[in-house]
Amino acid sequence: MNLAKLAIRNVTRHKLRSALTILGLAIAIMSFILIRTVISAWYFGVEMASDNRMVTRNSISIITPIPLSYKEKIAKIKGIKNIGYGNWFGGYYKDEKNFMSNFAIDTNYLKLYPEILITPEERRNFEIHRNGCIVGKKLAARFGWKKGDTVRITGNIFAGEWDFVIEGLYKASKKSVDETMFFFRWDYLNERKKIIMPSEVDHVGWFLFWIENPDDAAKISNEIDAMFKNSSSETITETEKAFQLGFLSMVEAIVKALRIVSAIIIVIILVILLNTMAMAARERIPEYATLKAMGFGGRKLFSLILGESLTIAAGGAAIGIPLTFPLVKIFGKAIETYLPVISVSNDTIWMGLLIAFAVGILASLFPAWRAINTPIATSLRKIG
Repeated sequence: MNLAKLAIRNVTRHKLRSALTILGLAIAIMSFILIRTVISAWYFGVEMASDNRMVTRNSISIITPIPLSYKEKIAKIKGIKNIGYGNWFGGYYKDEKNFMSNFAIDTNYLKLYPEILITPEERRNFEIHRNGCIVGKKLAARFGWKKGDTVRITGNIFAGEWDFVIEGLYKASKKSVDETMFFFRWDYLNERKKIIMPSEVDHVGWFLFWIENPDDAAKISNEIDAMFKNSSSETITETEKAFQLGFLSMVEAIVKALRIVSAIIIVIILVILLNTMAMAARERIPEYATLKAMGFGGRKLFSLILGESLTIAAGGAAIGIPLTFPLVKIFGKAIETYLPVISVSNDTIWMGLLIAFAVGILASLFPAWRAINTPIATSLRKIG
């Protein structure tokens, strides 16, 4: 019998204990991958960011508007190819729990996102009708909306009831793009601001523009911010990725807590397996002594214990990883309002496998050291 068969046979000697250990490992690995997937979902906006897109906003904060008149000055800077602008709206459909990402944008804005796909007819209708809106396919499916419907959104920041006609349903050209956003015309918002927020008329939340060469980002950023220095609305110009990371800084504490929990789960996985391997090795000390007396060297004993540990770890990974996919699907459905793009990445799967493998090795080290270094006579005295 070779060492691999002997290791597998050792795993099945205590079926209940091995099964419970594998089940515990599977749950821990599943939890680890779920948490890592949630952390990745927070960063979907960063992944969506393009190196060619930059954002100019008020230096005070993202919620402080800047004058629309800045647009013409920014557009004249060398290296800027296309420019649009937008506002965060902050509204919900029928009930506050039906929160969604909704933005007031100019008609040029969506041209800066080639990954957001709409038909030429939908784009034309959006540009013609001031109360028109473009919504993501997933958002439309969530509320049962279809093209041509009139939907009423209640504003949180810009109070009141707002009626929009759905002119188009966009889809994404890649998986990392959010299909739950709601876009409507900025000039429609600006018109109502004359009544509800006159001080913010002709002000926007940010300018978004496309640069021809990403290597010019720092130079363009400095030029724009210097242009508006010492004005009533100083600016910060940054890459779209930096802009998205700025949003994430507001939930940094949550992300940090999730990272800590994922690290604790790794420790739990290690403790579970280490406990099982320590128990098994303690019970088999006399057997290891017999093997050593028959000529088994330290390397073979280590391989035997390592094989058993890796078999249990592999069993936990083999059960836990496939079960993660339906779990993430159910969990993602429950939190799609807050994390619209959530899926298990290949990197996360590889990370789960790597941890299971590493834990399998680490959990075998102490039992193997003990089995190798305990004298044969001392080990045999433990019989009975």
